[in-house]
Amino acid sequence: MTTTAPERPVIFVLHGARGDLAKRMVIPGLAELSARGLLPERWALLGTGRAAIDSADFAQIVRSSLETFGPADKAAATQAADALTARASYAQEVVEGEPDGALTGAVAALRHTLATGDNTPDDVLVIHYLAVPPTTFVSITRALGEHGLTKGSRVVYEKPYGTSPDSFRELDDVVHGVLKEEQVFRIDHFLGKEATQNLHVLRFANELFGGVWNREHVEQVQIDVPETLDITDRAEFYDATGAALDMLVTHLFQVAAEVAMEPPHGLDADHVSPAREAAISCFRPLDLAHDVVLGQFDGYQAVAGIADGSTTDTFVAARLWIDNDRWRGVPFLLRTGKRMAVSAQRVTLVLRTPKELFGEEVGPDRISLSLSGDGAIEITTTVKRPGPDLTLGTGTARLALDDVAPGEPLSPYASLVHDVIIGDRSLFTTPAGLRDAWRAFAPLLGPDRPQPLPYRPGSWGPAEARALAAPGGWVLGD
Repeated sequence: MTTTAPERPVIFVLHGARGDLAKRMVIPGLAELSARGLLPERWALLGTGRAAIDSADFAQIVRSSLETFGPADKAAATQAADALTARASYAQEVVEGEPDGALTGAVAALRHTLATGDNTPDDVLVIHYLAVPPTTFVSITRALGEHGLTKGSRVVYEKPYGTSPDSFRELDDVVHGVLKEEQVFRIDHFLGKEATQNLHVLRFANELFGGVWNREHVEQVQIDVPETLDITDRAEFYDATGAALDMLVTHLFQVAAEVAMEPPHGLDADHVSPAREAAISCFRPLDLAHDVVLGQFDGYQAVAGIADGSTTDTFVAARLWIDNDRWRGVPFLLRTGKRMAVSAQRVTLVLRTPKELFGEEVGPDRISLSLSGDGAIEITTTVKRPGPDLTLGTGTARLALDDVAPGEPLSPYASLVHDVIIGDRSLFTTPAGLRDAWRAFAPLLGPDRPQPLPYRPGSWGPAEARALAAPGGWVLGD
């Protein structure tokens, strides 16, 4: 990714500007890019939504967002807020089937304002960021097309891009009826993580790791995102979604594809995206009878807003099989849940080892990457224990990626927003990859979906999930 500011003027239209996602992630991400000098010299932030508020009210929303979710240093937060509010304005959202509203005129006026010197209004890039509920993607997309707001624009869609194979197809048909594919940026913020991107470098730049990245040397791949978080603050949303829909078919499938893909010929969108798509195309549909365990933490149904007798899953463990020459026969164990023992984001390759050496058990040997924060790489290997006897143990070497100097990583949202501005689509999902992801996930939407098993808050989920780790046996938390 380039570290210079783009020159093309930009209007950043934030749909759902008063919502939680905008305040927690998108506005702080823009502030981070502004502070790092990674936005063009001429740019504007235009908030929009169904509510009729004025620009001063929106400026206060921006300031409040950065005071709460921006830089920890108060002076830096104030400086960031000053920088954004100086460029911020607000106009009410356009609506399908209604006359042109304030947003159409506001975008046109900003195009003329920013188009100075050699730039014309048509040279100004308009980015529509849909920080709105996924149920509104279709109507807003149609409204943008109907009101002439798609010319010279890029449109950012949050996950989930569809909630089933059918809704995915409906949404994608609408999107492609209004936009060209190169205008569409479908975010999965796990792909924007610094540590996720380090998977490529670790593997492709180091033969020590790349040489064992296959079924001959890897017994099992584990991708874990346990969370200590409760669901109280978004109970209604969560009860309609659950862990599998919220995390498995999105983040965990995408990270699995990042691990599994064949070496691309380059690390740009023309090469990385097809490699990721090819891996997802080899995902075998989930076997509900043998490879999936759902869970629900004790007390979930007592949470305000949760329906009595709810069968929503707050935990999922799924054993995914990838039917290609590199990974055939190697289980990818994907796990996530709420109210777990710890919060973590980790990819672990459990390596094959001899069953014993000198009569003693060997291993487990592992290559592990933490995807949390700036990330870390850990290598666990069998060693001789210090002392006069030849006894075996394991030792772990750890490299924290924030110790690698010089370097100043961007947060996932800042990184992805910057990629939208410069037009780099390598870290965004594609229709082909999403279609195959939904195909592999579809059994969990059918009548044979297993009932969630109870688990104690603060644990590692239902005990039955541990059996999915066989034959390696090792799981996060051991």
